[in-house]
Amino acid sequence: MLYPDTVEAERLVHKPWFVATMFGIVLLVFMAFNMSGTGFAELMRPVIGEPSISGLYGRFAIGFAIAVIFTLNVVLIGFAPLKLQIGIVWLELLLLFIAFFETFHLSLPFIREKLPFLISQGVVTTLYVSAISIVIASLIAVAGAVAKLSNNGFAYAIASFYTSFFRGLPLLMQVYLIYLGLPQLGFVINAVPAGILALSLCYGAYMTEIFRSGIQSIDRGQWEASRSMGFGFALTMRRIILPQALPVIIPPTGNQFISMLKDSSLVSVIGVWELMFLARTLGQKTFQHMETLISAAMIYWVLSICLELIQSRIEHHFRRSKVR
Repeated sequence: MLYPDTVEAERLVHKPWFVATMFGIVLLVFMAFNMSGTGFAELMRPVIGEPSISGLYGRFAIGFAIAVIFTLNVVLIGFAPLKLQIGIVWLELLLLFIAFFETFHLSLPFIREKLPFLISQGVVTTLYVSAISIVIASLIAVAGAVAKLSNNGFAYAIASFYTSFFRGLPLLMQVYLIYLGLPQLGFVINAVPAGILALSLCYGAYMTEIFRSGIQSIDRGQWEASRSMGFGFALTMRRIILPQALPVIIPPTGNQFISMLKDSSLVSVIGVWELMFLARTLGQKTFQHMETLISAAMIYWVLSICLELIQSRIEHHFRRSKVR
């Protein structure tokens, strides 16, 4: 919620029309699917008999039971405080994901055996590739944003062409063009530098627009006042404009870093031993692909959560200057 609501009103999830509508939608959705082969249908066996031959009655009974459970769950959660609601919903969704993964009959000993190598090699490579790339992309973005805001036609043309080209091509294609194309010009680079260069150029183009919009969000009077005091261009940007633009720039930049962390999996196609590459290759010999892929998915999720928390702390730090 953007601001705490000081007006007392009945919560939406407790209004009869909303509860009835939600119950009806859930009932219709689950009646549309044949759930006779699920574990929930087995739990309903005393009511519907043999699930496979229960027909429409079985579908209705299963859908009705799920709708009742879902509706009661939402209504009861609505009585809890906000933070407790969030915690309960997260826990329930996590349990649903665990139940979903259980249907794959994963080999836990195999996961325990491969997990240390996934972390020590895959996670470390993924993090340093992403970290170096975001630093280079940020430097490119600052230069590109300044060029697009300048009155120099030559600088603006280069910056606009750069952002148009690298935002217009798929990242995977850029990885291939750099890794396979540069050797044609006599520049032979290894897979890791090629991946870092591709990520940096691609995300630098997107972040150029983020930095440009952040700088333009500062009132023009700030620029004119600093120039009237005799500040040069570089000093004005460093001391006046950028410190005020950072609260606007940081949230989308943090999102770009999280996105880059996941998009770094694309450099696996050129042989970089990052997390996705290992997840695809470690299970090949025994055809246990789901174990390593799900393990990698959970690692990506945990890394993303950690980055979200760091981003939140940084945003809070820069937001303090706006608190009155």
